[in-house]
Amino acid sequence: MSKGIIKKVAGPLVIAEGMRDANMFDVVRVSEQRLIGEIIEIHGDQASIQVYEETSGLGPGEPVESMGVPLSVELGPGLIGSIYDGIQRPLDDIMAVTGNNLKRGIEVPSLVRDKKWHFVPLKKAGDEITAGDIIGTVQESDIVEHKIMVPYGKEGIIEKIAEGDYTVEDVVAVIKKDDVTESITLMQKWPVRTGRPYKTKLSPDMPLITGQRVIDGLFPIAKGGVAAVPGPFGSGKTVVQHQLAKWAEADIVVYIGCGERGNEMTDVLNEFPELKDPKTGKSLMERTVLIANTSDMPVAAREASIYTGITIAEYFRDMGYSVALMADSTSRWAEALREMSGRLEEMPGEEGYPAYLGSRLAQFYERAGRVITLGNEDREGALSVIGAVSPPGGDISEPVSQATLRIVKVFWSLDSALAYSRHFPAVNWLTSYSLYADSMANWFNNNVASDWMELKGRIMMLLQEEAELDEIVKLVGMDALSAPDRLKLEAARSIREDFLHQDAFHDVDTYTSLNKQYLMMKLVLDYYNVANETLNAGVSIEALVNMKVREKVGRFKYVGEENLKREYDSIFNELKAEADELLQTKEVF
Repeated sequence: MSKGIIKKVAGPLVIAEGMRDANMFDVVRVSEQRLIGEIIEIHGDQASIQVYEETSGLGPGEPVESMGVPLSVELGPGLIGSIYDGIQRPLDDIMAVTGNNLKRGIEVPSLVRDKKWHFVPLKKAGDEITAGDIIGTVQESDIVEHKIMVPYGKEGIIEKIAEGDYTVEDVVAVIKKDDVTESITLMQKWPVRTGRPYKTKLSPDMPLITGQRVIDGLFPIAKGGVAAVPGPFGSGKTVVQHQLAKWAEADIVVYIGCGERGNEMTDVLNEFPELKDPKTGKSLMERTVLIANTSDMPVAAREASIYTGITIAEYFRDMGYSVALMADSTSRWAEALREMSGRLEEMPGEEGYPAYLGSRLAQFYERAGRVITLGNEDREGALSVIGAVSPPGGDISEPVSQATLRIVKVFWSLDSALAYSRHFPAVNWLTSYSLYADSMANWFNNNVASDWMELKGRIMMLLQEEAELDEIVKLVGMDALSAPDRLKLEAARSIREDFLHQDAFHDVDTYTSLNKQYLMMKLVLDYYNVANETLNAGVSIEALVNMKVREKVGRFKYVGEENLKREYDSIFNELKAEADELLQTKEVF
């Protein structure tokens, strides 16, 4: 361990000298208060340290001690349901020790040391194992079975393994290779800045089903994919992420509140334990890990929170789980990079952000993916990353949004005008996109319906034509449009209000299966097709706009899964009957 003394303090940056034996990214303890920090630059014997706690009161001459190890997280039973700060300190345990005031320099283990977990071995003495193999399981919560894996770099033949109740530090198995024995405990450590290894990365040709129609229907994200949710204040970024956390087809959710306002983080901490997991009826916290880093916490800890969260997510991915990581928001993390870059007196890039902003964002997002994990079993795990971006004033031309856009494949652009008109989710269908859609076309056509992509294409075309016609309406009024164009506007309005608009708080409408989404798309287009034929036969546009069946088309979203096909057939037959009646009464121009 290297020991030095403080030479200079500049906000969260501390420069220490006498640190010749220290290494980059080593964890250090600063001053007598033992504040936690990380070395981010070394010049000779001088180390620049990013301190993750408040540095007021520190001065030159105080001691600095390198711990000789990189910033790492503890991985093992006890993660699920925990609430950590940015450097994986358990906030509940800290409160039990210090009360409501978080004291500086406090050291509390990330995983509870005295709790015993029941370990059930899946291997026996004499079995040959390698890194990534699952040697046993622990039932961590009612929902999550925690799989105990052989840590990276260890392999050999099991000498001893036994079922029983163990703490995270107890030895559960002993392995031997070349006369060298090694112990395996329930817990392992991993440096946060290094991605956990895997065998193979798979192509993104399978969707992460979310039950949100605008996402699954128009802008799907692949399982193991990356998405950005940019939007101005009040446009619903947090609500979208809550919906995805609750409904996305993921076994584990890791939610990172990075530099968010305290009240928003409080909402998450209050709501998540109360939210019912729709698959099991249990609390959502029983498959969730929360990282809480608020805007009034030290700026530097924002960067650590992002890496802490994704390392925990990778650990569960390696067990073979599908993991969804929500980062809210990466803009606050970028602000922390800007702050530290300024303190280090680096040459600034655009708008003061560091020149390496894009590469740091890319390093984070590239850790997502659907992979074949290490070990002999060839498990498949997936880590999907959804990052919220908070551009000032909603201006996505700023550097963080632009750097993110160059990396991610899905862009859900939230629109404040839609949000203020009570349209949820406020995803703008004209500016959003998904680059995974084509690679997943076969999956949708094979698993949902053979004409899924065709229907989606027609819906997108109607929405784009509506935007063009709107410009004409604004200039010369609705009466200037031809009857076919007015019908297009009506069909697009039906798509917006009946298909894209979704009520997050309605028992039925909050989640829509792919089969129901398909029938909803079909029903809206059925109205357009039948109305078009009837219009061409001479029926007036007013009669078609005021068809009674349209109300039932709009209310189809509230139909339960068990009655879908019957209700669809009933509405379609009623639509045809009403159109035939209009033709017979010859309500013509």
